[in-house]
Amino acid sequence: SLHITWFYSTADFSSMAIVSSIMSTSVDPSSSRICVPHNTEKIFGNIAKSKPTYLRFCTSSRRDAKLRLAVSSSRVPSKLIQEEKHMTSPKKGHDVFEEIKHRFLTFKKDKYMENLERFQSLAKSQSPKFMVVACADSRVCPSAILGFQPGEAFTVRNIANIVPTYESGPSETKAALEFAVNSVQVENILVVGHSRCGGIRALMTMDDDETEEDVDSRSFIKNWVVVGKTARSTSKSAASGLSFDQQCQHCEKESVNCSLRNLLSYPWIEERVKNRTLSIHGGYYDFTECTFEKWTVDYEERSCFESKIAVKDRSIWK
Repeated sequence: SLHITWFYSTADFSSMAIVSSIMSTSVDPSSSRICVPHNTEKIFGNIAKSKPTYLRFCTSSRRDAKLRLAVSSSRVPSKLIQEEKHMTSPKKGHDVFEEIKHRFLTFKKDKYMENLERFQSLAKSQSPKFMVVACADSRVCPSAILGFQPGEAFTVRNIANIVPTYESGPSETKAALEFAVNSVQVENILVVGHSRCGGIRALMTMDDDETEEDVDSRSFIKNWVVVGKTARSTSKSAASGLSFDQQCQHCEKESVNCSLRNLLSYPWIEERVKNRTLSIHGGYYDFTECTFEKWTVDYEERSCFESKIAVKDRSIWK
């Protein structure tokens, strides 16, 4: 059975910092609807300057559904704080893999067994149409936000979704590209950037004159993100009059374009793009507003030698 703890208070809810404000919609406590935050105010420990965030109601059939509210201890009644702590504190001796086990068995029952022929076919070979290069950030899961099913997308994830050039840079992502393009024969490469990227922030905080040779060899993060130094310099120049956060946002998108240009430096990628058997696309996922921006490279042979690329079919999904 589903248990929901309901909070009652005579305090003015508009003054509380539970998130920013609460919807006034009345809900029947006996129903199976629970409150969940629309989004969060804290990202990487920094308070987000955003519009008031509303709680929205969504149905849930999960057992022991728990309501998690981000509360401000200085402005919320102590009784409410205690209730929130009780709900979010893990039980002593709780096995974190029990939930994962439950998810797997649910997947096996509802997905695998219901599509047994499909999964048996995938066991023999794969022929995905897409390769996705995405960030390793836990909030950016391509399969979750874009609905890719098993066998549909060959995916590589790294810090800041960076693609090095053919001539230089670490080889792990290059190996994935070679396999996806030459062996699996994908027809689309999609590079997905995202909002509030920690890797891009690390890149933007580096010194302007810091090169790959100058980076401290003990910092694996800096040794990786410095690959995107072109995006950093472009963003600092184009967005010089903006705040640091806005410069980072500019760089989040510019780094995607840099990766698209870098893709064209791989001879076997450029050849397939030129022959129209492979298309390369950029994407930007803003998880603060839940929007997705997509664009496609409009290939021209001379564009690989220029600082910018031509794009087409730009659209925003919201």
